[in-house]
Amino acid sequence: MNGLGAASKQQPVSEMSYTRIESPVGKLLLAGDEGGLRQVSFESSKRAASVQPGWREAKALFAEVIRQLRAYFIGELKAFDLPLAPEGTEFQLLVWNSLRTIPYGETISYAQLAHNIGNPKAVRAVGLANGCNPIPIIIPCHRVIGSDGSLTGFGGGLPNKKKLLALESRQMSLL
Repeated sequence: MNGLGAASKQQPVSEMSYTRIESPVGKLLLAGDEGGLRQVSFESSKRAASVQPGWREAKALFAEVIRQLRAYFIGELKAFDLPLAPEGTEFQLLVWNSLRTIPYGETISYAQLAHNIGNPKAVRAVGLANGCNPIPIIIPCHRVIGSDGSLTGFGGGLPNKKKLLALESRQMSLL
């Protein structure tokens, strides 16, 4: 998988590949192509992505993604350096790129995220875009919390959001 690290509107130009891995937050489906990583999906989620016809299993292509995820889960990696290629609307891509600027171990509210993208009235739209993030963990949507500090929605489930935030605050190692 080649490519730059920025989210873009590009369409798949090559065959999609995938693999599944076990992780401390459950089984994950990884999918991508030459453009980069396109999906990280919690297989236990209600909105779990599924392998599509024509995709081919190719674990070796995801070796670097897996290496970085493992390093993250043991607390050794604070910033992912992977080619990403999420697909979404211009607004979603703006939100997802902004998520990538939230420092490891820190959280912000949906209102702060809306302000960061220059649209402070778009709190609900930011929440919806955050919930559609196709590459959670790596694009850290788990770092967004309610304005009152409460943990709110996460595609991988609130217990996993709590685990990821605890890992990043050095309260635990997940491996």
